[in-house]
Amino acid sequence: MKIAVGITDDHQLFLKSLSVLINTFSDFEVTLEALNGQELLNKLTVAPALPEIILIDVNMPVMGGIDTVSEINKKYPLIKMIALSMKDDDTTIIRMIKAGCNAYLQKDIHPEELEKALQQVYAKGIYNGDSLNINYRRLLTHEQLAKNLQLTDKEKIFLQLACSDFTYKKIAAEMKVAERTVDGYRESLFEKLNVQSRVGMVLEAIRRELVSL
Repeated sequence: MKIAVGITDDHQLFLKSLSVLINTFSDFEVTLEALNGQELLNKLTVAPALPEIILIDVNMPVMGGIDTVSEINKKYPLIKMIALSMKDDDTTIIRMIKAGCNAYLQKDIHPEELEKALQQVYAKGIYNGDSLNINYRRLLTHEQLAKNLQLTDKEKIFLQLACSDFTYKKIAAEMKVAERTVDGYRESLFEKLNVQSRVGMVLEAIRRELVSL
């Protein structure tokens, strides 16, 4: 039996195209489509079977992505959710993750990566696309770093604050350090966690249970 997938996006052409694509994947089948969060919630209440994964657009009319994810997380905690966005807006995406999303994908994602993301979210409950973009130096050191991950107290504080919707400037003010110092914490954690973006850092921190949201 195929894994049931739902999609919510207010652009009908994208919604239909994505449905067609996912239906070509051997393990997945789109069973529910909606144009906004409210329509999605309405359809979930009468669905004969709930989808196991839902892809949710960040920006939608009537009920946007963050509110939609929060409601689904409350009412249907077993459903896994993936945020979809046109932009790399760290603050919004982190808010989606805190609301209950298991992963974040850009809408121009390659079909093979999309299939991999669906498989990992279903099997492991989380997907971090940053792992596809590591350079060779990080690849070579990743195994050793994973075995001997040590964070300083300041890095732990920074990591927790980075999982909020604070800007880096606000984080620096909160920690009472210079912005350059915060940049140093960020680069150190990117290296230690083998990621290349703030969103990737947050997802990896959640996966390793280094932070609590």
